[in-house]
Formats: sequence, structure tokens, C-alpha cells
Amino acid sequence: MKGGKLLIFSAPSGSGKTTIVRHLLEQEELNLAFSVSATSRPKRGDEKQGEHYYFMSTSEFKKHIKNNDFLEWEEVYRDNFYGTLKSEVERLWSKGKNVIFDIDVAGGLRIKRKYPDVTLAVFVKPPSVDELKIRLKKRSTESDDKINMRIAKASVELATAPQFDKIIKNYELETALKEAYNLVADFIGLDKE
Repeated sequence: MKGGKLLIFSAPSGSGKTTIVRHLLEQEELNLAFSVSATSRPKRGDEKQGEHYYFMSTSEFKKHIKNNDFLEWEEVYRDNFYGTLKSEVERLWSKGKNVIFDIDVAGGLRIKRKYPDVTLAVFVKPPSVDELKIRLKKRSTESDDKINMRIAKASVELATAPQFDKIIKNYELETALKEAYNLVADFIGLDKE
């Protein structure tokens, strides 16, 4: 696999990484394309196949694992697999794009280890675990049990922050968006003048 740059944004659920990634994708001069992950979890709300995720059954996902079709994959929760198909990154690179990921911590670090020279790994840090819980509850997309699972996982994920190239503290969204833009622009070599 060869092509553009890889830009990883990882964080516990509710940290704001998806909002930051969406903002960056709107900045045409960055020449970014979103890497759509594959998952075995069910669709939520208005999610669309091939836009939000490539939804597949657990058995289909396991078949892709066996065939070595993933750049990285993870069983995030029991029978809830997430992964990045090699074909997705190759498709975006063939269009001359830099690929941006909104990805879990473990998957982000795996990609960074495989492609250290072309990857910028950014950890988005929330103000606090309490604030994470508030944000997850506001979503109204998951049960209290699921939220509690995500909060428990967040503590483990926060401990991985020093393994990333950069940490953005998302305490105030506008500041975090500017910081993310500058990090990406510098990494891809965009002349900002």
C-alpha cells in the first residue's frame, strides 16, 4: 500500500473526535477523504451503509479477518467488531487523497505502528470522564448499561494518550478545531500563507 498521508483521530466515545474529523473534511485545501470503517454492530438511527460504516454480520467480518483483508481490526465489545479494510485505504489513495480516520484507540495505534512515516496519530482528550458521561447521555442512542461500558473503557483509553503523536484537549470546541486544522495542515505540508 502506498499513497498519501494517514491522519488518525482517536479518543474515548463522546470526546468530540467525530465533530473534529467532520470539520477537517470540510476544509477542501486539506485534500482529505474519510476512511469508512467496517463493523459488525447494528446500524444506529440514520446511519447508511458505505457512508457511516460498512455494516456486516459477525460471520462476514470474521471471514474478512481470516482472509487478511483488514489493515487493523478490533473486537471492541463482545461480538462488536470494528476494522479498516485495506481496500478502503487503497481506494482513497488511488484518488490522490490523504486518508482521515475516526477510529478507536487500539486501531489507531496499530495503523501508526504499521505506517509510522506517513501517519499522524492524534488523541482527542475530553475535559473529564464526568463530562464524557454527560455527552453520551445527551446522544440518547444507547442504554445506561452501554454508556457505563463506554465510561469504563474510557479510563483505559485515556491512559494510552501519551502513545499518540499529539494530544488535543477538547475543552473548548473552537480551540480544538483550530488546533486540529493546524496539526493536519503542518503534517501534510500545506502552505498556510
